[in-house]
Amino acid sequence: MPQSLTQLYVHIVFSTKYRYPFIKPEIEPELFAYIGGDIKRMKGIPLLINGAPDHIHILSTLPKTVSLSKFVEEIKKNSSRWIKTKGKDYACFYWQVGYGAFSVSQSKKSVVFNYIARQKTHHKIQSYQDELLLFLIKYRIEYDTRYLWD
Repeated sequence: MPQSLTQLYVHIVFSTKYRYPFIKPEIEPELFAYIGGDIKRMKGIPLLINGAPDHIHILSTLPKTVSLSKFVEEIKKNSSRWIKTKGKDYACFYWQVGYGAFSVSQSKKSVVFNYIARQKTHHKIQSYQDELLLFLIKYRIEYDTRYLWD
């Protein structure tokens, strides 16, 4: 085949450093738009970005020319640099070191989209830590609790 054809959907989740509630409502739309623009710059398609004050969820295609780790690294690095320009309240902003990434099939894309869209309501009853642990169990991902939270 003379061309590379892909359709890879990924659900990415990561938190602020120590889950500090940096993502305030007044900055959230601009932050999510910035991240969406970064995804597009890398030739991905951002389907939905949403979250809570201490973490975000991204549903996106994974570009065929970028590894997952480089994709997330660029999103986090660029958005961290950008948010620090938004005033003294964000001078100490950092994302956590790691991330969670989960494959999404075409048939489950709308389920994940709706899940991400309901983040504000969802996190009134479930913490980010509990949410991530459930994802790790659901996807059968081995983990060491010593390295989950930073």
